[in-house]
Amino acid sequence: MIVLGIETSCDETGVALIDADRGLLAHRLYSQTDLHAVYGGVVPELASRDHIQRLLPLVSAVLDEAGVDGHDLDAVVYTGGPGLLGALLTGASVARSLAWGWGIPALAVHHLEGHLLAPFLEDTGLDFPFLVLQVSGGHTQLIHARALGDYDLIGESIDDAAGEAFDKTAKLLGLGYPGGPALARLAEQGRSDALRLPRPMLDRPGLDMSFSGLKTAVLTALKKQVYRPEDVARAFEEAVTDTLVEKTRRGLEQTEAPALVVAGGVAANTTLRAGLKAMAQRQGVPVYFPRPEFCTDNGAMIALAGLRRLQAGQVTETGAPVVAARARWPLAELAPPAVA
Repeated sequence: MIVLGIETSCDETGVALIDADRGLLAHRLYSQTDLHAVYGGVVPELASRDHIQRLLPLVSAVLDEAGVDGHDLDAVVYTGGPGLLGALLTGASVARSLAWGWGIPALAVHHLEGHLLAPFLEDTGLDFPFLVLQVSGGHTQLIHARALGDYDLIGESIDDAAGEAFDKTAKLLGLGYPGGPALARLAEQGRSDALRLPRPMLDRPGLDMSFSGLKTAVLTALKKQVYRPEDVARAFEEAVTDTLVEKTRRGLEQTEAPALVVAGGVAANTTLRAGLKAMAQRQGVPVYFPRPEFCTDNGAMIALAGLRRLQAGQVTETGAPVVAARARWPLAELAPPAVA
């Protein structure tokens, strides 16, 4: 079974081909970072228009690299949500049109399911069940993944996601867009003992998180004009890392999950990776990260998620294209594959 995956949930255009037997055949990713940098953030209308320009050339490039014709495919899968509605509809329109033209099924995939399955792109021996720390610009969640489509959300940020807090704090520090990677680079030059920021919500039970207050703490520190920007960046990164590590540790104890998966764009942060690896080692559980290129939004994770569902017997729609997308799609609404 060969599946084409298309990802257009926000500001990356991702296309990939995956084979059930041979694994990932080819993938391409185009980032719109330069397009949005001048505005200091993603402009939804510009994102949608750029996806329109990039998608078909990327599809052609992936098919050519793999030496595959569209009529050799078994299905086209695409991100159906959550995300920016215009961007999602662009991907859905192209995906369903291609599937209709090639006479094959199409399937909408949940963006977050793609992220939490991304470690399966590597042959690591990972299997269900496991605990997921999903940490990105839009979501910070702890998810108990029992089986494909059987996900229990046990903790999440009640305000800003961790990645969003990184970007907003970077803006306070006068760094460019995207702010997260720039802040992480600056933090490498900071001193760990120069400033300590609060570790939010660690003094109360439960697995929910909050990061908006850290921005206020950063602003207060900067107004004092006694701390170097690199020390503030280091203190912020350490506060976020300590919070995520401790909440994840509690999640492992609560669920007794035998493995930990860390997914999403912030999973590429080296300080967070080191903290989670050390904690998982102390807890005696293996921890799995996608390769950095598969931490951000990408077509490979969508292709894999669609393939897994199709292999499990997921029902798909054929015939005339039905274009639909969901800007909001709670992961809790997902279910195991619907078998005919």
